[in-house]
Amino acid sequence: MASTSDIRNGLCIQFNNAPWQIIEFLHVKPGKGPAFVRTKLKNLDNGKVLDHTFPSGFKLDVIRIENRTYQFLYDDPSGHHFMNMDDYNQITIPKELINAPQFLKEGMECNVLFHADEDRPMVCELPQKVALEITYTEPGIKGDTATNTLKPATVEGGAEVRVPLFIGEGEKIWIDTASGDYKERYKD
Repeated sequence: MASTSDIRNGLCIQFNNAPWQIIEFLHVKPGKGPAFVRTKLKNLDNGKVLDHTFPSGFKLDVIRIENRTYQFLYDDPSGHHFMNMDDYNQITIPKELINAPQFLKEGMECNVLFHADEDRPMVCELPQKVALEITYTEPGIKGDTATNTLKPATVEGGAEVRVPLFIGEGEKIWIDTASGDYKERYKD
């Protein structure tokens, strides 16, 4: 058991009969009345986000979580298949548990959060940014860097992102997996 003083980003708790991860928190000590902790929680079963306020001193049921590195192999109708980098065991993770499934690429290493007591995957997180090749976009205009105008581009895997006008087909770019935005050109 933990209390509200132990709250930190990334802490996983059992709350309302479901596993939740704390995304954000803020300790508040108003001038009048007792202190409290305002949190933003993410449900690890279905991905829903909830704002909740805990009174100061509230007891929390902490869940043991393990981070494991898995390599993405392929996907099919049954789900996305990953291989453990340590013992080569394979698991299937449903699309709903992956933070940005449209940017998955064969061979990519991902971080999978496991419920340690039940030994089941809860969340699969891609790296913060990924390098993908553009498979289709309208022809680039050389020297057109004066404006912040963006055009649609399709990257390997089929995801669509918005890129600057000077980016052309066949180029590799960095994409932020959290927002799905273009970051910069990929440099070897």
